[in-house]
Amino acid sequence: MAEQRRQTGTAGAARTGRTRSGPGRVLIGVYLLFAIAASSRAGVQIATRFDEAPVAYLLSAFAAVVYLVAAAGLIRDGRTGRRIAYVCCTVELVGVLAIGAASIAVPAAFPDETVWSGFGSGYGYIPLVLPVIGLLWLRRTRAGGADAPDQLAPTS
Repeated sequence: MAEQRRQTGTAGAARTGRTRSGPGRVLIGVYLLFAIAASSRAGVQIATRFDEAPVAYLLSAFAAVVYLVAAAGLIRDGRTGRRIAYVCCTVELVGVLAIGAASIAVPAAFPDETVWSGFGSGYGYIPLVLPVIGLLWLRRTRAGGADAPDQLAPTS
């Protein structure tokens, strides 16, 4: 069975539901990178000038937590991990759309940028694309509709 898993590669990762295999590793890496970037930015902003734009800085801190928990869900895989990742990707998508629209419609409400302001323009719009890719990856890696990725059915 282990031999079968090694031979299937990335296509097998998609069939067996492994969120942390193949391209999932890159996705997890990007989520971890954004967790570090957003938490570093928020940490400095909160520590040095919180009174200037508390909502913006707290939103960046919230985004960092979402990125970290999404990565943890993708790493964990299984039913619980997948649910966590689905919720985080959905919250992230709604957040980047809502904060992005609000930051453009009412710029005075955001005196300083957040990770999600301008639809993630300060980060190359990756915050806008990342949850979509995450949701698509979760959909692609579900195992025949079941969330039991560690169970392979015998093929012979």
